[in-house]
Amino acid sequence: MTSLKLSELCEIIRESIRMDVGETYRVSAEISSISAKSGGHCYMELVEKRGAATPSSKSLFAASSVELEAKVRAVCWANTWNLLAPYFLETTGLPLQAGLQVEVDATVDFHPVYGLSLTIVGINPEYTLGGLMRQRRETIARLTEEGMMELQKALSLPTLATRVAVVSTANAAGFQDFTEQLRQGGFAFKTELFPATMQGEQAAESIIAALDEIFRREEEFDLVVIIRGGGANTDLTCFDDYNLCLYCAQFPLPILSGIGHTRDVSILDMVCYQAVKTPTAAAEWLTARMQQQADRLTQLMTTLKMQCVRALGNERHRLDMLAKIVELHSPEAIYKKGYALVLKDGKPVRSAAQLAADDIVETQFADGSVRSRVLA
Repeated sequence: MTSLKLSELCEIIRESIRMDVGETYRVSAEISSISAKSGGHCYMELVEKRGAATPSSKSLFAASSVELEAKVRAVCWANTWNLLAPYFLETTGLPLQAGLQVEVDATVDFHPVYGLSLTIVGINPEYTLGGLMRQRRETIARLTEEGMMELQKALSLPTLATRVAVVSTANAAGFQDFTEQLRQGGFAFKTELFPATMQGEQAAESIIAALDEIFRREEEFDLVVIIRGGGANTDLTCFDDYNLCLYCAQFPLPILSGIGHTRDVSILDMVCYQAVKTPTAAAEWLTARMQQQADRLTQLMTTLKMQCVRALGNERHRLDMLAKIVELHSPEAIYKKGYALVLKDGKPVRSAAQLAADDIVETQFADGSVRSRVLA
């Protein structure tokens, strides 16, 4: 047997692969890691996991605890990557990221030092997009069947809802926009931030953890606001997560969502008490609701004032009528009609039998009185 150098054997393997596996193949796999520099090449590790989810199941992100069936390095050269990545993002709304199930077109290569690898020359975003749509449909159907879609809508928001628990990234522009808009609204809101990751594979779990903390202090708040600003690399798949949406649907406080999307409505939007497009719109919604209550109070005060004026006018008219009745029945009015009042010892005489001869009586008329003696 002829002895070969290792490099010679590697060259034989490389030539064999070029001859026998020289075509371009369409491969479905999970991205387990990805590294790309702006304007440069992109390096990935693609894996297949035993029992791993495909885009047609309940999650685009496969569980990390399953065993590997296969693993291979992959590279996408800069001239291809700079076209492929924007195309994938524009089509799916998702950046290529670890944990995502993808379908790529690739050639096979073997390097004497780095071993077997794939060179990615294309990608099928419809594979991921179709899986995402199927996932949404399955999640919506499941939540509907479980009666979760309308639970939040049945909650009552306090008339003056000013104590606001905010779930957001602390340094996010969306959170700053929200607080500034509230400040400009002119009402005294009390807000407290519960920080959470709002993007990527860990976002749903992080948001649930923040909501758990709010739940432990439920009596301190009137409602919860979940906000996230938009951007070119927006990843909103976490807001379609079944566990997150289930948790929000059953949350005891009303939830207002403003997660910075313009194209689609997330499932979280569907199950929340109220959904708006952006963090700024969430602040505007709260301010507008407070303004409505202020307007109602102003209207009630105006109505109350009118009713008081009307009631006082009615009472004044009634008193005037009573005064006229009293005036008509006063002794002075009776005297003017020709009647007189006869007094004996200062007391009215109502019968002739009360008088005897020589009694002194006083007779009062409208213009004065006279004293008389009874003759018989």
